[in-house]
Amino acid sequence: MPTDHLASLRLLTWLSPSFPVGAFSYSHGLEYAVHDGAVTSRTSLAEWIGDLVAQGSFRNDAILLAEAWHAAVAGDLPRLSHAAERAEAMALSRERHLETMDQGRAFLAAARAWIAPPEWDFAMPYPVAVGAVAGTMKVGLSDVCVAYLHAAAANLVATAIRLVPLGQSEGTTVIASLESRIIATAGAAAGSSLADLGSATFMADMVAMRHETMGVRLFRS
Repeated sequence: MPTDHLASLRLLTWLSPSFPVGAFSYSHGLEYAVHDGAVTSRTSLAEWIGDLVAQGSFRNDAILLAEAWHAAVAGDLPRLSHAAERAEAMALSRERHLETMDQGRAFLAAARAWIAPPEWDFAMPYPVAVGAVAGTMKVGLSDVCVAYLHAAAANLVATAIRLVPLGQSEGTTVIASLESRIIATAGAAAGSSLADLGSATFMADMVAMRHETMGVRLFRS
């Protein structure tokens, strides 16, 4: 099989909703945003996710993924460990920490169907785990960033379809509207360093913290 086709096939599998990382059980704080009236429609959902991709936690995830990818390609274990530590520190609430660490562990466990990972004797948040495996398997960085951001956005769209609620066609429209932003953010992340980390989505961070106080919750974050 051509190498580029094989890499694409693996990305489709690793970042598919059916890949066993439990992404469906996390809303990244969106559940509280809907409850609080911040996200009530297709338009407000697109703005919410678009901001996360362009200047929020999803952008930071892509930068951390890129750092892990470079570390894995270079076989630089201290650099990879530092990326994992930084990514864990960037989780701004208890539930965000649970979300990224649990999915990272699940991703590495499932990825053993393709490779026996090197001696990574430290926990990896989700974007670091994806970057490390993709780098080890020589999957192109830009492609990984695009696929990761698309999967993160699509998971929140699926969440909103249940919570707002939205129809499937409205959800599809939101995904289509995010394409250019995902591609731009992925391209920037592929050429980034840890010095580029930073966000300006304070409301998203606040609802992620408040979610754990909800009396009735469908999602773990």
